Amino acid sequence: MNSINGRTKYSLRSWVLALALAPTVLVGILLGSYFTINRFYELEETLVEQGSNIIEPLAIASELGIESNNREATKRLLAAAQLNRSPLIKSIAVFDADNQLFVTSHYHKDFEVMRYKREVRQLTTTEFEQIGDSLLLRAPIIATTSVPYTSTTGRLSGNQDAQILGYVTLYLNKETALLEQHRAAVAAFIIVLIGVQLNLLFTFRLVKSVTQPITEMVRVVAKIREGKLDTRLEGNLIGELDLLKRGINAMAGALSEYHDEMQQNIDQATSDLRETLEQIEIQNVELDLAKKRALEASRIKSEFLANMSHELRTPLNGVIGFSRQLIKTPLHSSQRDYIKTIERSASTLLNIINDILDFSKLEAGKMVLENMPFSVRDTLNDVIVLIAGSAHAKQLELVVDIAEDVPDSVSGDALRFSQIITNLLGNAIKFTESGLVRLRLEVADVQDDKVSVRCEVIDTGIGISDAHQELLFKAFGQADSSISRRFGGTGLGLIITKRLVNQMGGQIGFHSTQGKGSTFWFVLPMQTSQFPLGEPIELKKLAGQSVLVYEPRLLSREILCRQLQRWNMHVTYFTDFEQLKRLAEEKTQQFDCALLNCNHHESCTDVARLLQDIKAQTNNLIMLNECDNQEGLAQYIRPHCDSVLTSPVGEHVLAQKLLYPPLDNDQQVAHSHMPAPEPRYPLTVLAVDDNPANLKLITTLLGEIVSTVITAANGQQSVELAKSRRFDLILMDIQMPDIDGMKATKLIRAESLNRNTPIIAVTAHALADEREEILASGMDGYLPKPIDEQALKNVISRWVTRPKFTHFEQHTLNWDLCLSQANQKTDLALDMLSMLIESLPNTVDNIDKALTQLDADKMYQVIHKLHGASCYCGIPTTQRLCQEIESALKKGCKVEDLEPEILELLDELTKVESAATQVITQLSAELPYES
Repeated sequence: MNSINGRTKYSLRSWVLALALAPTVLVGILLGSYFTINRFYELEETLVEQGSNIIEPLAIASELGIESNNREATKRLLAAAQLNRSPLIKSIAVFDADNQLFVTSHYHKDFEVMRYKREVRQLTTTEFEQIGDSLLLRAPIIATTSVPYTSTTGRLSGNQDAQILGYVTLYLNKETALLEQHRAAVAAFIIVLIGVQLNLLFTFRLVKSVTQPITEMVRVVAKIREGKLDTRLEGNLIGELDLLKRGINAMAGALSEYHDEMQQNIDQATSDLRETLEQIEIQNVELDLAKKRALEASRIKSEFLANMSHELRTPLNGVIGFSRQLIKTPLHSSQRDYIKTIERSASTLLNIINDILDFSKLEAGKMVLENMPFSVRDTLNDVIVLIAGSAHAKQLELVVDIAEDVPDSVSGDALRFSQIITNLLGNAIKFTESGLVRLRLEVADVQDDKVSVRCEVIDTGIGISDAHQELLFKAFGQADSSISRRFGGTGLGLIITKRLVNQMGGQIGFHSTQGKGSTFWFVLPMQTSQFPLGEPIELKKLAGQSVLVYEPRLLSREILCRQLQRWNMHVTYFTDFEQLKRLAEEKTQQFDCALLNCNHHESCTDVARLLQDIKAQTNNLIMLNECDNQEGLAQYIRPHCDSVLTSPVGEHVLAQKLLYPPLDNDQQVAHSHMPAPEPRYPLTVLAVDDNPANLKLITTLLGEIVSTVITAANGQQSVELAKSRRFDLILMDIQMPDIDGMKATKLIRAESLNRNTPIIAVTAHALADEREEILASGMDGYLPKPIDEQALKNVISRWVTRPKFTHFEQHTLNWDLCLSQANQKTDLALDMLSMLIESLPNTVDNIDKALTQLDADKMYQVIHKLHGASCYCGIPTTQRLCQEIESALKKGCKVEDLEPEILELLDELTKVESAATQVITQLSAELPYES
């Protein structure tokens, strides 16, 4: 870039001059230098040759004078030689063999310069030596009787030991040669100078003919660029410059025409734009109206969904509820089958309604996810218990494989996690006629307190063709139109699953081969919980125990045995029923426990005999059941087993049964024929519903749970009853004529004897915003229709044992939030509060030290730990302060800048400690009542 900028600083004229002169000057200097130096060498060689021609004859002629010691004759010889070449020769001297001066042509002030510096006998040929502006030549004088001297070579022609009589030294003047050299240099310089001048003449002529037109072209192009499109080049130019001139003129003309055309287009576009803006303004008005209509349509749609939910769930509530109640009564087998069919059909219809409502909530972006601690293994076990029946009915092998490193206590939305698993497993079972369905969980990634769990559902079903795979995650669609006729379904399960996974921050995908099965997978990020959920299981007690396993299916057996070996138990397994029978008949081995799956290809009588024999060899016999034959199970299996578990069995359930075997079998059988009635809560509950069937159902269900049930057929009647007597709990329907449930709640809260009584909404409305509206009206809880008996028990258990805290701020300690974060487990919530109180003194001390020392790292560690604990104890203010301080420390804030927030946190911790102590004290007194 610098070189380009450097070149553009000079004009074309400068470049032409430089490029034209430089080669000429360079070539002239090189040629002049070459010929001058060559002339110097020629003059030097000529001078040496002249000296040699003088000194060598002198050396031959001086032989006689030296031999005869005739100095006078020798001197005349030297003088004659010098007179012939006087301008050239300064002096001639002859030295004898002893290197002594013999004779000289005339006196010389320094004969030592002419003397040979080495031994005379080493001078075998003519030698020359440069001394300043002079040249010395020395030639040996050799006796002719010894070895003749060869003048052509200047060397002795015979033996090197020939007799040397002396030598002649010739002192030559180089002034003439130097003068010739100077003349040659001056001549070369003059020639080069003349060449440069001629080159300058032609170069200026070239500049005038080329660069001036180009400069004019540059000026014209600059004017064109400025917008003066009528500028043209004039005059006649030579060669290509004339072509360039015509091209520039043509370009200017084309630009002028294009500019005129463009201006016309701009004027036209401006006119069109004005019209378009007017149309857009009209469209904006229409869009605004359309938006209002769409919002109104969305509101009407939401109302329709709410009404549809209510209208469908209300009769389903009665159908499902009374079907379950009817199953509890004495029925013969066909009647029981009919009732179960009705109950399953109604539940299927309810699932379809739930799918449609879930899809609508996801479409509207109103699906709200919860974040609360839950147990992964317990949640999966609940799903498997519900879905295992459909797999067993098709005689499929249902396998649950959970990696050991998958954490059990995590935080997230347990309900949606269960829904995802249920949808994928339900699809796998639906489209698999034979083989297995496998659920596998493993850890995909771990970062700090977050873990990504990868779940795979693998089946050996019909698979999906490549052409239909792209339709799989689309709403109301299935891979093949014939699928819905053959297997049923709305086609919403997978799209709901995909959107749930995406909303939870995960990924989902699948790969399938038609006729060989499919594998659906998803990865969900979850936060690990700092507190264990439920009572810890003492697995160390199982170490070293012997266990007998009979499981004929390979994969189920491998997973079961791997689980038992992980608990350090000694496993003996059998795959053949006949081998197991021989072991039972021999009665030679004793086992601490036995796990048997005898559901395949064996009769009930054979199994009963086998179990009777095995029972004698173990203290804890557990049957893994997969059949739906309840009569055969009760008659042949249960009398001989300590426990009957549905396969596949969850890890926690299996560990509990292995650690704590049930009562003696005889006592168990006796209790099974005479079930003891569950104790009822001594409570008075008001049930309000305008639908007689629903009111009758809820009254029936409540009659089995609480001692007294009062009913009200409408909202006005419920308000009057609330003014006349106190209730422990009120179950309020929402949609009623005249006074609906929310209005009735406000009237009860405003003026009655039940201002602080828990009021639970019982409604078929299922949208999230309606639920928020219900809770905002003053109600304390939410119970959806159809009413589930267990859910009703949980609600009553939760709210009637709820402590009435009125003497401290709910933002300091919110017991409802604490209970929600503990998965509605009171004992776990109390454990969390107790652990928090125990850690508070040490935490406060560490905060004080970090504040005194202004130690940001230590303060961050303490606040981070406290923040994690506050997420599970229902202390919102403490959690908020910890989050603010932790975020500020992460951004590099100094401790002294956060002193007000830290002091506020210390004050809040004092309030939390006092409130938590009161909660624990009150609940400890009321917990026996809950049991």
